[in-house]
Amino acid sequence: MKFITWNVNGLRACMGKGFVEFIASENPDFVCLQETKMQQGQAEVPLEGYYQYWNSAVKKGYSGTAIFAKKEPMEVYYHINAEGHDTEGRAITLEYEDFYLMTEYTPNAQDKLARIDYRLEWERARRQYVKELDNKKPIIMCGDLNVAHQEIDLKNPKNNRGNAGFSDEERAAFEQLLELGLIDTYRYLYPDVTGAYTWWSYRFNARANNAGWRIDYFLVSDRIKEKVENVELRTDVLGSDHCPVILELNI
Repeated sequence: MKFITWNVNGLRACMGKGFVEFIASENPDFVCLQETKMQQGQAEVPLEGYYQYWNSAVKKGYSGTAIFAKKEPMEVYYHINAEGHDTEGRAITLEYEDFYLMTEYTPNAQDKLARIDYRLEWERARRQYVKELDNKKPIIMCGDLNVAHQEIDLKNPKNNRGNAGFSDEERAAFEQLLELGLIDTYRYLYPDVTGAYTWWSYRFNARANNAGWRIDYFLVSDRIKEKVENVELRTDVLGSDHCPVILELNI
């Protein structure tokens, strides 16, 4: 099966920059999106053959997730089953016979870590949610997790130490997530590859200089890691300040 995750930073804008053509050319089984910034029905997404599931923020033009799936799931779950974390449209989970597929847009800690307390509350609630799912069947978790795990995962680690996305608190929370029994599929296959990023600032010509961060992930339950066939960071695909990530999984 082929899975794509992509923070589109506004789906309507991304559709004007080749989104539909890219998905059509890749023909994935699942498309997981973050930062859709729209309500379902605000624009037609002309992808034939896909069931569409949306979780939009209460605030218009903000956050939001979506999953487009060729196969209809047994169940669909929105949010992370935790009070206080259900207004920003940050997660969707599809349940199938053999696995759960979860997409997530993790809250940004913001400049000077202004929202770090909420971010860590989310992390704790989401860990509990993922733990409960993984106890039942394997999970495939993807999305913009808004953290670079290790120094190898961003261009300038020393200058960014303590900033949003590379704070000690966020990195420790990511470690705790992996300790539930998940693996970072990209690093599982490519532990030493440098210069592998999924997000670049629009400032300072960052993308052209590949001054980026790897903050978009596919995590899978450790017990299905042998089924991971490939993970590809499609840095050639424009349309957003993030690039798509493609997972091929024999499941």
